[in-house]
Amino acid sequence: MKLVEQAQIVAGFVPLDLQTQRDGDWVRLRDFNHLTVIFFKGTGTDGDDPVLTLQQATDNAGTGAKALLFTEIWRKQGADVHAIGQFTRTTQAPAASYTNSDGHQQALWIVEIDADMLDVNHGYQYVRAVLNDTGTHPQLGCVLYVLTEPRYAEATPPSAL
Repeated sequence: MKLVEQAQIVAGFVPLDLQTQRDGDWVRLRDFNHLTVIFFKGTGTDGDDPVLTLQQATDNAGTGAKALLFTEIWRKQGADVHAIGQFTRTTQAPAASYTNSDGHQQALWIVEIDADMLDVNHGYQYVRAVLNDTGTHPQLGCVLYVLTEPRYAEATPPSAL
């Protein structure tokens, strides 16, 4: 199986300094049943903790943007993520955001979203990740979206933009 034949991969935003809030691009779940949001960051400074927030909207301009609640986060986090073999599953009460107090560590966070978690009854089919302004010290981070389980069989997955 080739991933590019089974999934659509989209940059939410490329590696950027998180001292400025970063709003990821909107991706459309209309043609997919599953979205994996991947946040990856380098070493930061204690107290400059990233907050990952998910939003949903009715179009790629962000019309009607509102919170997208989730309960699970999968994490690899530490002084060197290369040395962490397995993800740690973290659960929380339904919320649109996740953070922890380890901004000084490297991190790889994953949030899994099924299309039926969106407010589809009111036309919500777009999702984006937002990363807060982490503070006064440099901290490099990026977001990647992996859309899987296409609704219709095609030779290559449809665009998610």
